[in-house]
Amino acid sequence: MKGNTDTTLREKHVIACIWDFDKTLIDGYMQTPIFEEYGIDEDLFWREVNMLPKIYAERGIRVSPETVYLNHMLSFVRSGTMAGLSNAKLRELGAKLKFCPGLPNFFDELRAVVKSDDRYRRLDISLEHYIVSTGLTEMIRGSEIAEHVDGIFGCEFIEEPMPPYYSRQPEFDLSTLSSQINQIGMIVDNTIKTRFIFEINKGTNKNPAIDVNAHISPEDRRVPICNMIYAADGPSDVPVFSVVRKGGGKAFAVYDPARDAELEQNDTLLANGRIDAYGPRVYTPESQTSKWMKMHVRKICERIIRETEALVENKLGRAPKHLREETGPHTEPCGCESRELDLK
Repeated sequence: MKGNTDTTLREKHVIACIWDFDKTLIDGYMQTPIFEEYGIDEDLFWREVNMLPKIYAERGIRVSPETVYLNHMLSFVRSGTMAGLSNAKLRELGAKLKFCPGLPNFFDELRAVVKSDDRYRRLDISLEHYIVSTGLTEMIRGSEIAEHVDGIFGCEFIEEPMPPYYSRQPEFDLSTLSSQINQIGMIVDNTIKTRFIFEINKGTNKNPAIDVNAHISPEDRRVPICNMIYAADGPSDVPVFSVVRKGGGKAFAVYDPARDAELEQNDTLLANGRIDAYGPRVYTPESQTSKWMKMHVRKICERIIRETEALVENKLGRAPKHLREETGPHTEPCGCESRELDLK
């Protein structure tokens, strides 16, 4: 899609709040209900996952942490320890996830910020929520927060894969296949997460005909990166923090208020210029995190208004004014579109 240089005024303006999941929206890891359901020692499972890369490296094989944990889960399924674990079962277990204080209502409160001002509504500004996680998509889909988000990107399993030469069997009966998870369908790690930032940016998630690698002019991208706020729990999300901040968006880190080490970790991220701010993973109206997020959603809306007014003036010409009136504050756009030109 090549942008029309004669038309740079968007008909709609979308703000995207993009969320990590584990230790950001919930206190721990989403896989806990799976281990509880099947009587698995969760600590032992993760210890084994952490040991496996070294074991495989001694055999000359390199593996990624996300591949290892997904394959180790499949080993438990194949051994019978987690027999019957299906995508439907993952959705069922997702309903057991308990969210941080203030969620999921906070997601709707952020949307209300955009809907509360007639000026924002006149420009058709809207806010969308996305979850980008190294966890399991089906569990998030089964959780109470699913109906409050516009898209979920995470790891996925295939149940029984199609057998060899299935295409030569025109009457192949899909109902004969097992529903137990059997193969990895999608892996998301902390680097692959950046791909989904660009999918949201370019609108690939809304229009599959748009290739994420296609060149799209900044003014034609559905969600400018400067309209994004990315929230996550720490250092593993630095690749996404970097992409979002480079594009003019905001990066926000959260921490467990009961763990001083997490507070110190986030403070280090701020000192190193990795994030714009941090706060506790508490999303009630009076919390620092809630207030910061709402404040910056409003700031994005106000910047969109200023940029739109500036574009109108440039295209239509401005009415004669006294020079003193032209030198007031907020007369120029922030330039986030030009920053996006350096991005993928």
